[in-house]
Amino acid sequence: MLTELKQKLETGQAVIGVIGLGYVGLPVACSFAQAGFRVVGVDIDAGRVAVIQQGVSPIEGEEPGLADLLAAVTVSGRLLATSDYQQLAQADVVLIDVETPVDDDHIPQYRALQAAVRSLAPVLKQGGLVIVESTIAPGTIDHLVKPLLEEQTGWQVNQDFYLGACPERVMPGKLLANLRQLSRVCGGSTPEVAETMAALYRHVVAADLDVADVLTAELVKTTENAYRDVQIAFANEVALVCEAVGGDVWRVRELVNKSPYRQMHLPGAGVGGHCIPKDPWLLAHSLRWSASAAAARPPLRLIPAARQINDGMPRHVAELTLAALQAHDISPNEAKVAVMGYAYLKNSDDTRNSPSAVLVNFLRQAQVEVLIHDPWVAAYQGEWLSVAQNADAVVFMVAHTLYRKIDLADLKAAVGTPVLVDGRGLFVRAEAEQLGFYYLGIGQGKRIDNVSG
Repeated sequence: MLTELKQKLETGQAVIGVIGLGYVGLPVACSFAQAGFRVVGVDIDAGRVAVIQQGVSPIEGEEPGLADLLAAVTVSGRLLATSDYQQLAQADVVLIDVETPVDDDHIPQYRALQAAVRSLAPVLKQGGLVIVESTIAPGTIDHLVKPLLEEQTGWQVNQDFYLGACPERVMPGKLLANLRQLSRVCGGSTPEVAETMAALYRHVVAADLDVADVLTAELVKTTENAYRDVQIAFANEVALVCEAVGGDVWRVRELVNKSPYRQMHLPGAGVGGHCIPKDPWLLAHSLRWSASAAAARPPLRLIPAARQINDGMPRHVAELTLAALQAHDISPNEAKVAVMGYAYLKNSDDTRNSPSAVLVNFLRQAQVEVLIHDPWVAAYQGEWLSVAQNADAVVFMVAHTLYRKIDLADLKAAVGTPVLVDGRGLFVRAEAEQLGFYYLGIGQGKRIDNVSG
């Protein structure tokens, strides 16, 4: 059966199913349809399905090529969006792209994945290949997906169906480009399954396709995002040091990175999105499935410390803002603060784990009146200047292109109190201060015990 499946994949005759038509599943479905496959995309959100079936992308923000590609593949009939799992009965390969959040105790929540597997099982084609593209804790395929599929189908993996993990590597704003240009790890339940997966992804991925076992694929994805989290946390901690001693982290970073083999990441007002805030915890969770006794498992120090630093940055920005207000003798319950940016990423509408949400909640708890602007998030669109009008402080949380183009003279004329809190290094401090702003920026030391600074 596997040989026949590989031949169908190589010739483009296979039917591809995609469960979950979000930031990952939708561009994946469109890309395989563009490659000539017949694709069935399933999503439980009927409204989302209806929009996609009309050839309209539900994903806002700058996503080069996605809207045009979706329109083309729906018009051609190569992509069918539906909420009916029965439509997957003819699928030779089914890709699962659903969320795996973590709870307040950092434990992965597999409700969406389990629901997808249970709904797929009754219609899974014998000899079909199931690939989980979602980022999951290492060990999830072997300890959760495999036994659940076997239980629900009554079949055996590698006899009646095949199983793999090929974690996505995309980010909002670059969905199609990342899908095409970034390498992938094809982790299969056997080496032959991994090679078959590579035959599938060669149709849409122009970069390396590395074959591996399932566990390695799971480990690679969670490790790469934990690495980024740790590196960002280092940059943020250096930024806090620079603030304390009167340095400028942006200049420090520039000069550090001139030294060979150094690449200090960007500090900032917080880490958001669906990946970096949770994937380090998914990596950590893999130890719970370890065969080793609990006492023999390595204690985790760096990963939790990095998460604590990065999670603390929005609150730090809030504290800077409150300190600036205090320096101007403005009580929190009398203050109006304009927050610029609510998405977690520049030029995106994605608000998942938004650092701005943490900032806003903290300020509101301090009884500050908060107004929000974001050019990409529907709830907060409009004229940025009107949001900043008569504000006692303006806090920039996202490096949207629109904000980089702001004329500070226009901003100065609009605000009530010239307090500028820069959470992303958008502006040059000297230029802002020359215009009369009281400027506080991440990683830029400044006394805040009096207005003159």
